[in-house]
Amino acid sequence: MAETQIGKFYPVKPRPRIPSKKPSSTPESKFWRSFTTHELSNLIFPITSIEFSPNPPHHIAATFSASLTLYNPQSFVPSLRIAKFPDLAYSASFRPDGKLIAAGGESGVVQIFDVNLEKKMENPLRQLRGHRGAVHIVRYSKFDKLHLFSGGDDCVVRYWDVVSGSQVVSFDGHKDYVRCGAASPANSDFFATGSYDHTVKLWDSRVSTGRSVLEIVHGNPVEDVIFLPSGGLVATAGGNSVKIWDVIGGGRLVYALESHNKTVTSICIGKFGNEGVEDQQNRLLSVSLDGYMKAFDYSAFKVTHTMRYPMPLLSIAVSPDCSTRAIGTSNGVIYFGKRKKKEETLDGNAGGLMGFGSIEEPEKRVLRPTYYRYFQRGQNEKASKEDYVIKKAKKLKGAKHNKLLKKFRHREALVAALNTSDPQEIVEVMYELVARRKLLKCVSNLDKDELGLLLRFLEKYSTMPTYSGFLLQLTNKVLQLRAGDVTDSDVLKKHVQNLKRSILEEIHIQQSLQEVQGIISPLLRIVAKR
Repeated sequence: MAETQIGKFYPVKPRPRIPSKKPSSTPESKFWRSFTTHELSNLIFPITSIEFSPNPPHHIAATFSASLTLYNPQSFVPSLRIAKFPDLAYSASFRPDGKLIAAGGESGVVQIFDVNLEKKMENPLRQLRGHRGAVHIVRYSKFDKLHLFSGGDDCVVRYWDVVSGSQVVSFDGHKDYVRCGAASPANSDFFATGSYDHTVKLWDSRVSTGRSVLEIVHGNPVEDVIFLPSGGLVATAGGNSVKIWDVIGGGRLVYALESHNKTVTSICIGKFGNEGVEDQQNRLLSVSLDGYMKAFDYSAFKVTHTMRYPMPLLSIAVSPDCSTRAIGTSNGVIYFGKRKKKEETLDGNAGGLMGFGSIEEPEKRVLRPTYYRYFQRGQNEKASKEDYVIKKAKKLKGAKHNKLLKKFRHREALVAALNTSDPQEIVEVMYELVARRKLLKCVSNLDKDELGLLLRFLEKYSTMPTYSGFLLQLTNKVLQLRAGDVTDSDVLKKHVQNLKRSILEEIHIQQSLQEVQGIISPLLRIVAKR
């Protein structure tokens, strides 16, 4: 006899969850995630600075411990190691032509080295002496190959003539350690330095009096300062904030970014976009002791990408072509990132194969409805680009409880659902039985083993916020309907005891949370008024 069915049956499906508030992946996020990470560990000492050579292939200079090391940008293998520092080395800086590199150190001496990888000269070409404390910042000008400036723990900024090895002028405006600096990309005579006295000062090397031409108060000890590409804006990092200042407008604050949770240690400029494309956009990259790297679009004043690293970050640098990225940590680890480039294919323009040019394949004759052969094609014929393909819908395999519900075998459907491990499916089957007004009848007809399955499920999921509203009501009904069976069975008694214990624990947790909320709410109101 055929089974009676009323209307069309729709399989039970889990209810859709609330969509995540996490924003979808953007082209810029895909760009920054396209860097393949290579980890260089076991350097032991913190990576105090990272710098890229301005000339291809853009070798990477890193200072840590008492050495300055140059890395190959392709294999990230050390190409040259200079260990001529009596103590810790700081602030590697390439000359604009990339042929020389200067670095400071704990000893207070600025040393200049030749970076010719063929000669591998480790002895310094010049040693600039004059600082009475550790030199934390050394920078060449963007256009001048003959001068550089330095600053350190003696609170003095010195401007040097590299050829003679003598000091041209000294600037005494800072009142605390000088820890960072940058040369202006618009004028070789201007440069800025940041100090732990919470200020950033702009200097002009032509001013012999040693006074700054502009002073900016950051509000925290300044860890890093850079000029933005236009030369009219300066970005400073200190505390948990990065601030952008208008130098041409007299040091006016343009924007303050406070997206980090701990001290921002280093900032640099990176380019977003394909190499060689004119519409590349500049981004301000920052790293912090909280382990995050953030990309900031300073034209729209918003954070466009965030990356998390497993340890505190101290330094960051990006190659001029934005194909390589290097991040130094406080635990002696460098994270190199290399962008994948599209492989060049052999075609006619590239000279072809063996110098004979490309071999053109003969074009296949396209079948058209005007040809007789068009109507003689078999079922194995592949569709062409012009054809409209109609795919046959795949037959979905239904779950066991859906098949039983379709046959109105409600108790068996509930048991089949309880034997699965998906709580969503089980709750949806219960909802369907409630809609059919059969759930309580099914509970009444369960044997002791099946009742044990139900109580085990209620014991595990009744206190979960997603299901608690429905399952706690069901628990009360089950205990009322099957109280006699629970009393007669020790196994069922144990399930009920465990269920009672979990509910009491959840009540205790909720009470504790309400107490915490009562403590925090007045504080939040006070903060909101401020």
